[in-house]
Amino acid sequence: MGAFSEETIKSVRHYTDRLFSFRVTRPQSLRFRSGEFVMIGLKVDGKPLLRAYSIASPSWDEELEFFSIKVPDGPLTSRLQHINEGDTILLGTKPVGTLVLDALLPGKRLYLLSTGTGIAPFASVIRDPETYERYEQVILTHTCREVAELTYGKELVEAVRKDPLVGDFVGDKLVYYPSVTREAFDRQGRITALMDEGKIYEELGVPPLNPETDRVMICGSMEMLEDCKTRCEQAGLTEGSNARPGEFVIEKAFAG
Repeated sequence: MGAFSEETIKSVRHYTDRLFSFRVTRPQSLRFRSGEFVMIGLKVDGKPLLRAYSIASPSWDEELEFFSIKVPDGPLTSRLQHINEGDTILLGTKPVGTLVLDALLPGKRLYLLSTGTGIAPFASVIRDPETYERYEQVILTHTCREVAELTYGKELVEAVRKDPLVGDFVGDKLVYYPSVTREAFDRQGRITALMDEGKIYEELGVPPLNPETDRVMICGSMEMLEDCKTRCEQAGLTEGSNARPGEFVIEKAFAG
């Protein structure tokens, strides 16, 4: 178990019958870049059962936060959703990932495109002062099936703007752009449809994606990743990585 530590659950919050978040103790030795993910899990029948989870807390936070879906028959999440304060989980010691500022070339505007729990890495990114030092505007999109599933993101953005550590950096640079696909809401539709129709650009008062100025991070379902990647490439943006920064990046690690 050398590659893992046992950490204590500090708090748990359930948002819907499909979504919950939790905070755990952070080992003093753990260092990560905002937007990275780590392996977390539980001991099941004496063996570690692990999945990749984006760290939703910023790199300066004294605790670690995670945002998770509940999968009824998911090997891990079917168990993880029942954790309580004081319980322990397994935490990997090596955070990794591509949804980090260093994997993108310098630009003017940063789009953070997310669906569902895909907002988790961006919960870290928008709480990092460096994000606002690098970009003039940061646009967080969050698309969910139901209105109640937007709660985590809505409260997150409100908290970031009021945060004594980050609020001054944020100013009016952070734009929150939620949409819903299965219920009545002020803005309806998938983010790809809103991009195709030009609605997002019209509503935000910005030009369409441009490799000269725009950088994009994408996190969601495999289908959403592919659809958004296609639109980035059609706009002339090239995919980046830690080894070779580009104009957009995607993350393929999922919890289950």
